[in-house]
Amino acid sequence: MNVLITGKNGQLGSELQEVSLESRHTFIFCNSHECDIRDQNVIETIVLKHKINTIINCAAYTAVDDAEDDEKNAMNVNFIGVQNLNTVAEKFKIKLIHISTDYVFSGEKSKPYKTEDAVSPIGVYGKSKRKGEEVILNSNTDAIAIRTSWLYSSFGNNFVKTMLRLGETKTALNVVNDQFGSPTYARDLARFCIQLLDVESLNSKQRIYHYANTGAISWCEFAKEIMSLAKLNCEIHPVSTDQYPTKADRPKYSVLSNEAIQTDFNVSISFWKDALQDCMNRLV
Repeated sequence: MNVLITGKNGQLGSELQEVSLESRHTFIFCNSHECDIRDQNVIETIVLKHKINTIINCAAYTAVDDAEDDEKNAMNVNFIGVQNLNTVAEKFKIKLIHISTDYVFSGEKSKPYKTEDAVSPIGVYGKSKRKGEEVILNSNTDAIAIRTSWLYSSFGNNFVKTMLRLGETKTALNVVNDQFGSPTYARDLARFCIQLLDVESLNSKQRIYHYANTGAISWCEFAKEIMSLAKLNCEIHPVSTDQYPTKADRPKYSVLSNEAIQTDFNVSISFWKDALQDCMNRLV
């Protein structure tokens, strides 16, 4: 099978480049310059040239705060780009795996969000990603969207690496303790995406799934565990979201339920502490 991976330089794309070495399939990795998903003709050219059977879309506009003032570009990538990928996938009868986000939820719940729960994004980024999901939901393509949350990796910029960098030079940090979610190690998600390549039909059951490492914590708790594992002498002080304002609002609670994906694909998902330890081992 020939697989096209978009967004190769992002966290998930970078992890896929490593874990794909263990796979029997052939992979073509592209960044935004090599495959601009905003251009349908470019996608078609690559699909035909490499005889692509499956696309895994890791390309995304992920600057949550910038999106508030840059809605056009966020929509062009997260909505129009997915529309183009889906059109090509439908035209050439190939599979499409699209990565979405917990930001499609408002964060008003207090128990894990299931795939069938109502969406209500509170910012431009979440709204643009929801528009991308709707493309999948309304298509005839053999496609699914996978929502994930609080993604981190040994690659790219993320919360874990930021905490490690600051923990080396700071004696104390303030971190919000009233936003709750499920930190997700991009390498675990990458392995699952590879596993999906051997599934005969992606959308035989449903179109939307959740994948996040198990467990629910606050950013503050996450930061404390990072410092503990790294043995850094940096105190983490809890603060409220109101004390740490950002341009874009974040969901207060966006823990994702993995029930559907575990049932339909018989996948085992690591506890967040175990996944973090694996990532820290690679970083340290």
